[in-house]
Amino acid sequence: MGAGGRMTEKEREKQELLSRASGGAAVQRSPTDKPPFTLGQIKKAIPPHCFERSVIKSFSYVVQDLVIVAALLYVALVWIPTLPSALQLGAWPLYWIAQGCVMTGVWVIAHECGHHAFSDYSLLDDIVGLVLHSWLLVPYFSWKYSHRRHHSNTGSLERDEVFVPKQKEALAWYTPYIYNNPIGRLVHIVVQLTLGWPLYLAMNASGRPYPRFACHFDPYGPIYNDRERAQIFVSDVGMVAVSLALLKLASSFGFWWVVRVYGVPLLIVNAWLVLITYLQHTHPALPHYDSTEWDWLRGALATMDRDYGILNRVFHNITDTHVAHHLFSTMPHYHAMEATKAIRPILGEYYQFDPTPVAKATWREAKECIYVEPADRKGVFWYSNKF
Repeated sequence: MGAGGRMTEKEREKQELLSRASGGAAVQRSPTDKPPFTLGQIKKAIPPHCFERSVIKSFSYVVQDLVIVAALLYVALVWIPTLPSALQLGAWPLYWIAQGCVMTGVWVIAHECGHHAFSDYSLLDDIVGLVLHSWLLVPYFSWKYSHRRHHSNTGSLERDEVFVPKQKEALAWYTPYIYNNPIGRLVHIVVQLTLGWPLYLAMNASGRPYPRFACHFDPYGPIYNDRERAQIFVSDVGMVAVSLALLKLASSFGFWWVVRVYGVPLLIVNAWLVLITYLQHTHPALPHYDSTEWDWLRGALATMDRDYGILNRVFHNITDTHVAHHLFSTMPHYHAMEATKAIRPILGEYYQFDPTPVAKATWREAKECIYVEPADRKGVFWYSNKF
């Protein structure tokens, strides 16, 4: 479909600059005109069974992931200690990486509970999500409500909740010194992957700017309304309960035992969470809108499917079906691949997929997507890195 794909001469010049900045690979910006299709037409293209949620099937993925987590834990506690010291040095990182990736899959299922995509029963979804997210030190209801507002306002410069880009005039004075040299850029990526998630929870870093301090652990903070505050307390209780359990394990087996077995894999989970969220919403081809142009459908389409190889399956396809997830967030992950295949002909050039390897894409986006600036069309903003 070509609707919305018209570019002025100036926009073509910008497109050529984007192409050169991406190492010669063409970067086709997403159309920003009102799509020539409706959400209803997109939904009609998807087989009806894709919207059906099965308790048995959903739980089968929970059991599958937890069995793998338990097996890897057995390897760490029983098999790795029997290896020679030199081999242990290599075995522990392999355990951390494998366990962190599988635990990220558990995280995705808990996130799906927050979208009411796990089952037809909201209470069951919340119980499962609360247990799984608390185990991963995530405040379930706090994340559920702020993330729901992200889905309601994706692509909006004023109301989105995560990785909200700044305009050039709002950047700190030191920003060019960080992003315009490889060392500063690398340090930024490392800090983002290690501290990004805790800072987002604790002080809403990289999130929507609120008129006062915002924290995901504060029931009375500006992120939440009066109807949500009691459940924020429940999230905090879940976090405290798991934290106390970890302290008990540390007192019984030692602090470094907990770090080796649980702490390092959790750091990897947090890194994947930040990276996936960042890369699904940050790309030279993706627009942002101010309040004069934004609408829900165009915002939902301002997302990117990416290929993570075998990790697509480990992460329950949240990576390569993210567009469908934003259009129909209550759809179970095990139907998302079929749904994505069905909607791509309808979306046409409004569908964005980037096959760039994850490491290369991370470096490119950190280099090219520093701030947003207005395009020729009022209300539409594109990423730039020109200082």
